[in-house]
Amino acid sequence: MADGPINNNPTTPPDFLLRAVSRLLRPLIRTLIAYGVTFPMLAELLKRLYVTVAAEELSNEGSVSDSRISLATRVHRKDVKRLREEGGDMPLPPTMATLGAQIVGHWLAAPEYTAADGSPLVLPRQAEAGQPSFDMMVTSLSKDVRPRAVLDELLHQEVVSMTADKQIKLNLRAFIPRRDFEDMAYYFGRNLHDHMAAGSHNLTGDSPALLERSVCYNGLTPASVGKLARISEEIGMAALVEVNRQAHELSQQDKDRKDATERMNFGLYFYQEDQGEPQDE
Repeated sequence: MADGPINNNPTTPPDFLLRAVSRLLRPLIRTLIAYGVTFPMLAELLKRLYVTVAAEELSNEGSVSDSRISLATRVHRKDVKRLREEGGDMPLPPTMATLGAQIVGHWLAAPEYTAADGSPLVLPRQAEAGQPSFDMMVTSLSKDVRPRAVLDELLHQEVVSMTADKQIKLNLRAFIPRRDFEDMAYYFGRNLHDHMAAGSHNLTGDSPALLERSVCYNGLTPASVGKLARISEEIGMAALVEVNRQAHELSQQDKDRKDATERMNFGLYFYQEDQGEPQDE
């Protein structure tokens, strides 16, 4: 497959692409409206992103002028100049979102925190030196946040639960916190960004192609969809746990290597909706 975009004339974007963009934006627009993000606010954000992304893409050709960016994006040159001068980095992810993800990943993969069958151990809050404990795991991952504060937050998000004998148990379904909106918004952006980036990579003809596959069926009863949802979660969670285990091993192996500069994201989703009337396949 040839590298580079399939359509090289930006003045005539293909209709099929515009139709696809219109469809993928609909659920996003619904979410934005629900949280009070108006069109003028979104328009300003899109304008900034057009300028930022164009500057990044065109930088491969050397110095990038405001006029060059304006020509590529049709954003007025005065706005291009203003936005480039303002700069502004993307906000950092919430501390607990990234630390929580690290804790879940470590707990599911590190040999000292897993049983012989690979399941996560139920941990005491504290333990004798050298014995696995929740506090020791948190401290090994971050010394910036107290383990007690981390435990309280994970309990609040139902990522972990406390047993009758005060042991701490990981909720295997809690790869994404359910209660904290800031954390959920962070994962919403990160995971959908990576999914869309993989699709964009393939659509523009870059190679090698990235993994992006799905199973989609119409004309199902609610009972059948419920059964498929349960099967998908069971098989999908097993895949996530196994990929996490191997990724953890490789990250330890690659530690301190100069070429260890890449990241990956392997995801899972299931969607269902009532289409109102029977649909053809």
